[in-house]
Amino acid sequence: MEKKGQANDAFLFRRIIAGAIDYLIVFIIFFVLLYFFGVPSKNGGYKLSGFPALLMISCWLFITIGAEYFFGSTLGNSICGLKPISLSSDDEKLKFTQSLKRHLLDVIDMALFGLIGILLITNTDKNQRLGDIWAKTSVVKRV
Repeated sequence: MEKKGQANDAFLFRRIIAGAIDYLIVFIIFFVLLYFFGVPSKNGGYKLSGFPALLMISCWLFITIGAEYFFGSTLGNSICGLKPISLSSDDEKLKFTQSLKRHLLDVIDMALFGLIGILLITNTDKNQRLGDIWAKTSVVKRV
């Protein structure tokens, strides 16, 4: 028997695909910036510094936090029919700080190929990742 709020396989798959779309966009932008503006590093790779590095951070901010705050969801969530909602207000619209908190913890939620996020989504009452718990948000199907 499924417990109340437990993520079903289809919902979990949507969440995984949405995150993959968002971070695929981020990585493509990163590699384009690295290709055009990267400078060789001592270990044989390339690095970004100065304005190109700031541009990369700005792109990440817009693709994740800005999109959620201004448009209600990221491109990945939108494509997958999902949207994040606030659990701390009646209108459900995310505050900027809530979106920031959600995405600052993406690195932890996506650690070990997303295992931490998947375990949390499937075992919390409101299907929340660590970032959602901290920000008092949840992701739901768009109606």
